[in-house]
Amino acid sequence: MTVRTRVAPSPTGDPHVGTAYIALFNLCFARRYGGSFVLRIEDTDRARSTTQAEATIIESLRWLGLDWDEGPDIGGPHGPYRQSERTEIYRQYADQLLAAGQAFYCFATPEDLDQMRRDQMARGETPKYDGRGLALSAAEVERRLAAGEPYVIRLKVPEDGVCTFQDLLRGEIQIPWSQIDMQVLIKADGMPTYHLANVVDDHLMGISHVIRGEEWINSAPKHQLLYEYFGWDMPVLCHMPLLRNPDKSKLSKRKNPTGINFYRAMGYLPEALLNYLGRMGWSMPKEEEKFSLAEMLEHFDIENVSLGGPVFDTEKLDWLNGRWIRESLDDEAFAQRVSDWVLHSDKLRQIIPLVKDRVEKFSDLVSISSYFLSGIPSLDASQFGQGKLDIENCRQVLQFSTWVVDEIDDWEHQALYEGFAELATAMQVKLRDLLVPLFIAITGRDSAPPLFDSMAILGPDLVRARIRNALSTIGLPSKKQLKRYEKDYRQLLEGKALP
Repeated sequence: MTVRTRVAPSPTGDPHVGTAYIALFNLCFARRYGGSFVLRIEDTDRARSTTQAEATIIESLRWLGLDWDEGPDIGGPHGPYRQSERTEIYRQYADQLLAAGQAFYCFATPEDLDQMRRDQMARGETPKYDGRGLALSAAEVERRLAAGEPYVIRLKVPEDGVCTFQDLLRGEIQIPWSQIDMQVLIKADGMPTYHLANVVDDHLMGISHVIRGEEWINSAPKHQLLYEYFGWDMPVLCHMPLLRNPDKSKLSKRKNPTGINFYRAMGYLPEALLNYLGRMGWSMPKEEEKFSLAEMLEHFDIENVSLGGPVFDTEKLDWLNGRWIRESLDDEAFAQRVSDWVLHSDKLRQIIPLVKDRVEKFSDLVSISSYFLSGIPSLDASQFGQGKLDIENCRQVLQFSTWVVDEIDDWEHQALYEGFAELATAMQVKLRDLLVPLFIAITGRDSAPPLFDSMAILGPDLVRARIRNALSTIGLPSKKQLKRYEKDYRQLLEGKALP
């Protein structure tokens, strides 16, 4: 067997360390057996996918030191490597399933499906699609198609029995078919869902081993069913343990910085971050903690992966990064890395227009622009609540701001301004008053060079981390407060005034 693995990120946000983690293990497995590693871009979410996000993913993975044999940037014999360029292929296979009675049209509206779920929950049932599309006659389907009614295409799933499949790390896994929903394969906009595109692409690209996060275990029955329907051999499945926060919850940006670019902006070495990801659930033969990618490739064995949830501990990462700096960089290399980190001309060109009018001598740059280099500012709770907003209002603004930041895809001045201006209008607060706690959170001071331009330069990962740091400084909202904030924020989005 020719070993071929892949990683398939979606270009819908900041590159995630979890993507790098999965990419690293796929790369190591392929290299261990003299195979190929493929980068595929899963950009079927047309509303959220951007070419800028794709470019950032590629650049971030390259910065870490990862490479691939085939991909959208270098081509290969199994292209195209963007799913948005393969839609006709997916439709062909969806039509094949329809013709064989293994998939069906569903004309249920979102309102129909919401009512269906409410009714099921009222009866104490687990909400899932009830198969109503299967009850339509061929004539009824043709009539609705001819009338131009919106539809999706769903996968036909057995009602009874158990799906059994093998996992490279976990052995045999069994999941009752009654727990498997009739998955949408083609969405109303004509684009495939992950499930159909993933199976078709893995087959056509000759992927032999699918190494992915354990959150996909419950989707494996749908994928196995598709392979059976198409008459294809399914790749070997290997579900890696999820990265965890120190409290053992799933690693998420709501609790910890998760973006690759956050760690880059903070001044971590790519070798150290990759080394740390390699330690997540895997160990070297002699349990060495510091090792290079080349050393990991030399000793890699997938059977050494532990199924215990690996904890992503930034204090441990700091310690490992410090070792890399002290043990692997001489003075000249250290100076070059610092220059590459933030003193390079591209970065300075972004900062200079914001600070030039405030500078009378070059040494002024240190105090004026230090917050661009300081990582996470050291704050004191006394800095907040001295303006028009008291501490409780500041806490609410900062919490709302984390959600505003999460919703901004086009990370530049105008989008940031519009997002926070809308928040101020919805909260019936003057924008300048709303921004006071943001100035403190982002810069460590109550005034600084233009805030939105500064945020654009710092990037979403670092901005999000600084807002979270400010919340920790004044006191994170309690669970009860957070639920109230979430309700209030939803009301604001719906144009309703807060009580």
